[in-house]
Amino acid sequence: MKPIWIVDDDQSIRFVLEKALQRENLPTRSFTNAQDVLKALSEGPDAEGPQILVSDIRMPGGSGLDLLEKVKEKLPGLPVIIMTAFSDLDSAVSAFQGGAFEYLPKPFDLPKAVELINRAVEESRREEVVEERMVAAPEMLGQAPAMQDVFRAIGRLSQSQVTVLITGESGSGKELVARALHKHSPRANGPFVAINTAAIPKDLLESELFGHERGAFTGAQAMRRGRFEQADGGTLFLDEIGDMPFDLQTRLLRVLSDGSFYRVGGHSAVRAQVRVIAATHQNLEQRVKEGSFREDLFHRLNVIRLRLPALRERREDVPMLTRFFLQQSAKQLGGEPKRITEAALALLGRFDFPGNVRQLENLCHWLTVMAPSQVVEVKDLPPEVLAAQIGAASSTPAAAVEAIASVPAASAPPASAAAQPLVDAGVDAAPEQAAGLAGWEPDLYAEAAAMLAAGRNDVWDALTQRFEGRLIEAALAHTKGRRIEAAQKLGIGRNTITRKIQELGLDET
Repeated sequence: MKPIWIVDDDQSIRFVLEKALQRENLPTRSFTNAQDVLKALSEGPDAEGPQILVSDIRMPGGSGLDLLEKVKEKLPGLPVIIMTAFSDLDSAVSAFQGGAFEYLPKPFDLPKAVELINRAVEESRREEVVEERMVAAPEMLGQAPAMQDVFRAIGRLSQSQVTVLITGESGSGKELVARALHKHSPRANGPFVAINTAAIPKDLLESELFGHERGAFTGAQAMRRGRFEQADGGTLFLDEIGDMPFDLQTRLLRVLSDGSFYRVGGHSAVRAQVRVIAATHQNLEQRVKEGSFREDLFHRLNVIRLRLPALRERREDVPMLTRFFLQQSAKQLGGEPKRITEAALALLGRFDFPGNVRQLENLCHWLTVMAPSQVVEVKDLPPEVLAAQIGAASSTPAAAVEAIASVPAASAPPASAAAQPLVDAGVDAAPEQAAGLAGWEPDLYAEAAAMLAAGRNDVWDALTQRFEGRLIEAALAHTKGRRIEAAQKLGIGRNTITRKIQELGLDET
């Protein structure tokens, strides 16, 4: 591991931090001024830079803010912690907004300082891994089993020119799959032409697809090649094929059958060697039954079908995609990529994303512009994500319902709003925002953070009531409804459990 650089003209501060970090087995290197730090950074490409930089804000010969700016130019991803006296708090906030990982007010509590530095170290390691993965970013990202199935299918089709039908919800990345199929096919050197059949008016779509001759209709002042001709030797991607007008479906079927067509207003057949990949978010079988989609065209397109999973079916990919999109947004805006806490990632992982990957990408653009600091926290997430988290937390998980149902009817306490569970039992990811949290504690942390971010002023009472209610329900279920025994198991008095049952509305009916 690279050392932690400490910059402070106060020898006692350097000494205390060095000793504390040594006890954590963290290597250190100390400097008394900013010039020495910049000199060390310019020693050459083989010089070992810092894992993180901890710098005072006021030093002779150059301030910590100036140092931050120059270090960020050389090492934009390096976490920098600014130490500051209380009177410098405004400057520290400016530094924080300018790219600092965090600021550490003086005088500081040593264990908290070490905790902060450890958190920055973990962040730097995580960012190093992410950067390594992003050096040559693939056209598609996904570690979920459902996405791996898609990747395997693309690999199997790499030497084939067969027609493919891609299905999946809007925003799930169907065009990315089509491009990947083209890129890894024998037609990779030919053109890839995409057209959204739902986005073009019906009276123009025929001309867009097949082209037109001069004078074919009002405004056709010159011959125009259609998308089929443009894609000759390559791949034509027909997006939202389910919305294609019925009469044009007949023409498309003929092209797929013999490879020839007529331009609008033309009299000579045109041939084009084109591989067709179609995509839709609709149920084409149902549209065939309804009579709005030709059955013979459906079978012609449905040679190989690839189904893209919705983002809610591949929640384990949300952290990777979020960090990737944050990096992409930063590149587009010419800024430094924002980091995101594990607690915020956990909440994003619970969000259903009805707009799928496209919605997540737009959300990352929003965070890049709107999040006030370089580290995106739970409170910085969009309102719709926070609102969904609060709504999910108020539903009773099936496991808890079954546990309560197992209590005999004569003694089973009814569930109440005050005793609702803290989290949804189906959540896969848990935040690790605070060191040492395990089990249900990260979920409690995330729930509290979401309620605070939503402006709730009763967080303590609301969560305490739900926590106590769940404990009592579990104990009563374990003891078959015997209150005295349940109180003993919980380590509280029988008067206490009786009072709590009344306060929380857990009285037997």
